[in-house]
Amino acid sequence: MPDLLLELFSEEIPARMQAKAADDLRRMVTDKLIAEGLVYEGAKAFATPRRLALTVHGIPARQADLKEERKGPRVGGPEAAIAGFLKATGLSSLDEAKIQSDPKKGDFYIALIEKPGRATIDVLAEILPVIVRTFPWPKSMRWGARSARSGSLSWVRPLHAITCTFGLETEEPDVVKFAVDGIESGQTTFGHRFMAPQAISVRRFEDYEAKLLDAKVVLDSERRRDTIVTDARQLAFAQGFELFEDPVLLDEIAGLVEWPVVLMGDFDQDFLVLPGQIIRSTIRNNQKCFVVRNAETGFLVPKFIMVANIEATDSGRAIVAGNERVIRARLSDAKFFYESDRKTKLEDRLYKFETTVFHEKLGTQAERITRIEELAAKIAPVVGADVSKARRAARLAKADLLTEVVGEFPELQGMMGTHYAQKQGEDGEVAFAIEQHYQPKGPDDVVPRLPVSVAVGLADRIDTLVGFWAIDEKPTGSKDPYALRRAALGVIRLLLENSLKVHLRVVLLFPLRFALVHANLARQRQLKQERAEENPQLAPQFAALAAHATEIGNRLRFGAPAQPDEARIIADLLSFFADRLKVQLREQGARHDLVDAVFALEGQDDLLMVVRRVEALGKFLDSDDGKNLLAGTKRASNILSIEEKKDKRAFDGAPDAALYKLDEEKALAKAIDQAKREAGAAVMNEDFTSAMSAMARLRPAVDAFFDKVKVNDEDAKVRENRLKLLNEIRAATRAVADFSRIEG
Repeated sequence: MPDLLLELFSEEIPARMQAKAADDLRRMVTDKLIAEGLVYEGAKAFATPRRLALTVHGIPARQADLKEERKGPRVGGPEAAIAGFLKATGLSSLDEAKIQSDPKKGDFYIALIEKPGRATIDVLAEILPVIVRTFPWPKSMRWGARSARSGSLSWVRPLHAITCTFGLETEEPDVVKFAVDGIESGQTTFGHRFMAPQAISVRRFEDYEAKLLDAKVVLDSERRRDTIVTDARQLAFAQGFELFEDPVLLDEIAGLVEWPVVLMGDFDQDFLVLPGQIIRSTIRNNQKCFVVRNAETGFLVPKFIMVANIEATDSGRAIVAGNERVIRARLSDAKFFYESDRKTKLEDRLYKFETTVFHEKLGTQAERITRIEELAAKIAPVVGADVSKARRAARLAKADLLTEVVGEFPELQGMMGTHYAQKQGEDGEVAFAIEQHYQPKGPDDVVPRLPVSVAVGLADRIDTLVGFWAIDEKPTGSKDPYALRRAALGVIRLLLENSLKVHLRVVLLFPLRFALVHANLARQRQLKQERAEENPQLAPQFAALAAHATEIGNRLRFGAPAQPDEARIIADLLSFFADRLKVQLREQGARHDLVDAVFALEGQDDLLMVVRRVEALGKFLDSDDGKNLLAGTKRASNILSIEEKKDKRAFDGAPDAALYKLDEEKALAKAIDQAKREAGAAVMNEDFTSAMSAMARLRPAVDAFFDKVKVNDEDAKVRENRLKLLNEIRAATRAVADFSRIEG
């Protein structure tokens, strides 16, 4: 079957957009083909700094003929309905329609529509211009004289040529003829901008890819990556060094070159006094170059590896020299920043945070640091950390944000704080916590194990979460501007992967009150700026805020129980944690309904215990006893729901043993009492496997009850007593989970 080749050749495609653009092109074209009834065998898209390309192979040469029966109005129906039927089906008169009899509804007109399939090349000529015009670039532009006209093409950079051919592998392909904004499709493309800029005539994909390679263009980004990393490793190895590998930088560079040429340059040995992170960030960010290290010691050496986009006549000496000049200047700046930072201790910088707004509704960065410091001190005993060290680490955790190096290289925050703290003689755990409290930064990042780092990391994230919940700035839909979902997942991983038992309701109350106090103070400051004391309309609001701040401050000071407004915020935040935990567990293969079943129990705010319950519950429900008990429990719940709705009341309260008429009732009551005792004791000991085993022993009694006992007995008292017994089954299983939330 025929293949399609499509290339969109433009001035430039930014590296950060290439992967998504290639995927969008493949998706848009193949979706359209499927919609047109053209099922293909395979498709692959490519991107370089100047072109998007797509090959789709195994496309039918034409669409299949369409035969369709369309039912029309009843014979003798309204004229308007018949006219509409004729117009919709393309029939010239009712003589061209069939009549179909329906024994119940009478006779109806039926139109037999036969639509011959179109040639695929004609379909492509119709759909491809639409795809080009509607391509979803995140940023695009118009250019040239045509840009003044309405409806002119908008593209990432000026589009210069469109190559589009279609045909069998064994034959000369046809050009798919169409035009977009005056650019006509053809079979001409262009090679490397400098080394082979001439026009190239291509036929099909294999021919296209080979001719581009001859014209110094490597079409496949994976091949460009492999070439870069292989040549860079060999170049470093040849001099006895090792490439400091950087997959993110590698992807970026592969999107900047069509013909990668790997070169090595030098910088002054004197710059090695700088921390390796600074050298790497300087060279990486400014010149998109890799650094090199000693294979034995791991320390950086005064070399860098760059990737040019051209085979220069001087073997790249001029290119290397130019990069060396820039890197020398940038490292000189970095050295100045570093030496300047070393003159001032981290703590001596903190006063600047007093005028730095963290959030207009949550106060200054200094107030936030105070909150984190106090919360870290409260969390420290729970995670086995030294309280004074946790306080100190929390106080210094954000100080490196005020340094010049981090100002120049924001990605070094935390790392530079640890480095400066070590240099000024801080305790090791305190110093490491400055960097580690940011971890985990994502799902693949490591979780810190040092107790002080864990305490500060939890305090930082919990303060963020309760603060934004306090001012009702929660994530909505796909919007999460303050990365609160990531913060919640960070708390979850810190607790679970360090096996920490923490009751979140207790932990959240303190920072919530602290955040509410600072939110009120922030609002007071805002009102003062609006001259509240001179404005009679604002004065009452100012006084109310001050009184409220004092009230919350007293709660904070004296440890009063949670107030209704506080309990509501905490409950909502716990629900958010439950949702994030479901995401986390689902990625690990657990069932979300089991998380719901455990969280539905009152007081479930210890995430570690929730996970252990979910694990034990999952194993239990995989067994025959678990499946049968679940079925029995659901049957009991369904009967109760029906009868409670009928009687408009709940059947709670203990059943009366004197009303048991059958042995199966007595056996079930006895089994429930025993299961409650054993499961309750096991749960108290956090032995959820034993709790499930206790529940499993209910199964024979539940099965026998439903086999032998009629719940809706003629005697109203017996019926009520049996419904209460069913409620006891439901209540007993709630010792481990709310079985009504479990699917299946």
